[in-house]
Amino acid sequence: MLLPFGDDDRPDWEGYRRLLDRTWAAGLTPAVNMDTGYVNLISPAERAAVLSAALKVGEGRRFVAGAFIEDDEGAPADRYRKAVDQIRAAGGTPILFQCSALRAASEREVLDVYASVARGGGPLLAFELGTMFASFGRIYSTEFFQGLMQIEAFTGIKHSSLDRSLEWERLALRDRERPEFRIYTGNDLAIDMVFYGSDYLLGLSAFAVDAFAARDRAWAAGNSQALVLNDLLQYLGQYAFRTPVPAYKHSAAQFLHHRGLTATDRTHPHSPVRPASDIVVLADLSRRLDEALAAGRIDEGIEARQS
Repeated sequence: MLLPFGDDDRPDWEGYRRLLDRTWAAGLTPAVNMDTGYVNLISPAERAAVLSAALKVGEGRRFVAGAFIEDDEGAPADRYRKAVDQIRAAGGTPILFQCSALRAASEREVLDVYASVARGGGPLLAFELGTMFASFGRIYSTEFFQGLMQIEAFTGIKHSSLDRSLEWERLALRDRERPEFRIYTGNDLAIDMVFYGSDYLLGLSAFAVDAFAARDRAWAAGNSQALVLNDLLQYLGQYAFRTPVPAYKHSAAQFLHHRGLTATDRTHPHSPVRPASDIVVLADLSRRLDEALAAGRIDEGIEARQS
C-alpha cells in the first residue's frame, strides 16, 4: 500500500482509506506500514494511524502490517513483541520489518530474536530486504533460511533480494522441507516469480491492484491473457524500480494520480523523487493496461494453446 500525501506534505488519510478499500475490492490483501508506505520515514503516531485506518476500513478483512522498531528503544525482541501486539490489536498479521539492530547481529542472534517473538504465537512473517531499498536491509544465508523454517510460528517470508537465482533456491528448499511455508517475492523486476511457486508482496502491486488481480485470475484459469498483463506490469516495474530504487514510491504516486486515484502525485518530503517527464511513459503504460483489462479476452487457455 502506498501512503499518499497531500499538497501540505502530510498523509492524505481520506485518499489512503480509498486505496485500502480498492485493494480489498480487487481481491488482494493489503500490506501496510511497509517500505511502500514510508514506514521508515513516518512517525510512530502516523504508523498507528495507518493501523487504525486498516482496522476501520477492513471491517475484519485480512491485512499484513510491518512491525517496525528502528526508532524505538530496548532489546529487539521486546520491541518486536510490542509492535506485534499493536498490529494484532488492529486485526493485522505482523511481518517483522528489518532494522539496524538485526543487520548488526549474527544470524544466530537474529534467529534467537525471531524465536523469542514466536513464543507469543503465530502467524508471523519474516523479511529479507536488500540494501538497494534501505541501508539497514539484509539478505540472509541459506542456513538462516532453513533455521527460520523450523520456527513454527513463522508461516512465510518476504524475500526482496531482486535475485531470481537466490529466490529459486529458497523455493526448492521450501518445497523439500516445509511445503506450506510461503515465500512472498519482493522482486519487482521479476514479478513472474509467482509462476514458479512464490506468492507476492510487491510495492509494484500498489500501482495497479486491478491489473494484478486480473493477471492472477487469468493465470489460475489457464488463460494466456495473464502473460499479456504480466508483461505490461513488468515493463512498469522495470521503469519504476530503476536507480535510485526508493524513488519508485514517487513513481507510484505519479501513476496513481494520473489514473485519478489520488489527489496529488506528492511523495514523502524525505523520499527521493522522479522527474515530471516520467509521467509521459507512465501515462502510456496506464493506457495500455486499461486496454488490456478492457479487452478481457478469454483465450482457449495456455495449456490448450501449447497442446
